[in-house]
Amino acid sequence: MSTPSTAPETPAVLARDVGKVFPTSGADVTALTGVDLDVAPGEFVSLIGPSGCGKSTLLRLIADLDGATTGELQIFGKAAHQARIDQDYGIAFQQAGLLPWRTVAGNIALPLELHGTAKPSRDARVQELADLVGLSDFIDRYPDQLSGGMQQRVAIARALAARPRLLLMDEPFGALDEMTREYLQSELTRIAAETGAAVVFVTHSIPEAVFLSDRVVVMSPRPGRITEIVPIGLGSSRGEDLRESPAYFERVTAVREALHGTKVERANER
Repeated sequence: MSTPSTAPETPAVLARDVGKVFPTSGADVTALTGVDLDVAPGEFVSLIGPSGCGKSTLLRLIADLDGATTGELQIFGKAAHQARIDQDYGIAFQQAGLLPWRTVAGNIALPLELHGTAKPSRDARVQELADLVGLSDFIDRYPDQLSGGMQQRVAIARALAARPRLLLMDEPFGALDEMTREYLQSELTRIAAETGAAVVFVTHSIPEAVFLSDRVVVMSPRPGRITEIVPIGLGSSRGEDLRESPAYFERVTAVREALHGTKVERANER
């Protein structure tokens, strides 16, 4: 008797031969070329590479903040535009972008208000998210009464307000001091595990990418393309002791070598 086959899960992100060209008054600028990438539901994937390699451009294409010039891009089997309408993803940037005249609760609630969520449900969701990001005691504070790290936690809560299945993050911890950054890295791994959301995370930091990720996607200088995908395989528990483990340092070295390999290859091409 044959065993029934299990249908594969629809990827959270599927990119096939994706390219992006920016027209200019002079020669057009090719930001991305031939990008192929799958991100599984619940998977944490970081994009890393030199400045100008198209990491943020790729994130913007996934978020439907810009359109691909070539190729196919799907979010949970939908066109990126439809996924945005359906609130399948939330997004957080390097700057928290909070509205200064709104409290923590008001900022978290904004996406829910825009989509007509009834106030009782909205209030309950805001409280749930404030608990999730550890800001229950600050729910009535305004952004200028919060530290930079706390503001970023509000931004993450706001991105999660509509229960997205995908979280897109563009260097959200890049402007923070190292201690706050490491604390929020640990918090983010917990939040991702508790929500089950897939995460696509842009960073310039190799240690950050390794600490957070299931896989690290290494990109080349412009025109951006994926040169290597490094599996991390450090398990679901990402406590502070992980940063001192030999396995962690091995993965950091692997990602660093992948980046250097890209540079060597480019130098040889010239």
